[in-house]
Amino acid sequence: MWLPLASAGFSSVQPRAHTNSCVTYVLDDHSMAFTGDCLLIRGSGRTDFQQGDATAMYRSIHDRIFSLPDDCLLYPAHDYRGLTATSVAEERRFNPRLGGDIAVGDFTGYMKNMRLAHPKLIDVAVPANLRCGRPENETGPATDPMWAPLHFTFAGIWEIDPHGLEEHAAEVQILDVREPDEFIGPLGHIPGAILIPLGELTGRTGELRHDRPIVAVCRAGSRSAQAISILQQNGFIDIANLTGGMLRWRAEAHPVEGGSS
Repeated sequence: MWLPLASAGFSSVQPRAHTNSCVTYVLDDHSMAFTGDCLLIRGSGRTDFQQGDATAMYRSIHDRIFSLPDDCLLYPAHDYRGLTATSVAEERRFNPRLGGDIAVGDFTGYMKNMRLAHPKLIDVAVPANLRCGRPENETGPATDPMWAPLHFTFAGIWEIDPHGLEEHAAEVQILDVREPDEFIGPLGHIPGAILIPLGELTGRTGELRHDRPIVAVCRAGSRSAQAISILQQNGFIDIANLTGGMLRWRAEAHPVEGGSS
């Protein structure tokens, strides 16, 4: 289905199925199109999360994108090799997943057996994407926590900055979810931190108290955000992520144990 979008200088938007809510934008004169994460340069986006559909993607690309003029320039959302553009003719001929005589069964079989690694934070990012980045509760959390100055992120978790954590360190449990060699490595660790690596956290939540708030810490803030999800699933309520992790903690010269100067 093609929908008018003349006010933005584009003639149409095209449904596709990297996920179930993506579109391709096509310029009025069909001289270029912006394919997002659907059709990449000599490749395609994955279809194994957020209601992606390999069959729908194949149809979308072959019936819509490949029906554009041969010299229509295609600009994907990203390319890991640093390439920026391709064309309909090039991809129709050379794309190893979708070009030439590749049939829909070939493509869906290929996509089904890619066995790609689980993206980092996908369990946090996908629900946020489906809500257009809005918190699960449109107005945010019902009440602000009173135990420290926190802010609520679009990913739906509370975060605390290093200054706020240093001020309230004596009142909370600081949970470091890095690996042991990182805990004693160059960044050091926050005084009084409890080390439970992320991979062991599910089986060791019993080592943490429910009656004291927990601040999760890692190198940069991503693993500790995953730890927040695990803690929530295990009934912990007063929990927050350290914004920027140990990298920001050290950059702002807060106290550490161990580490290098």
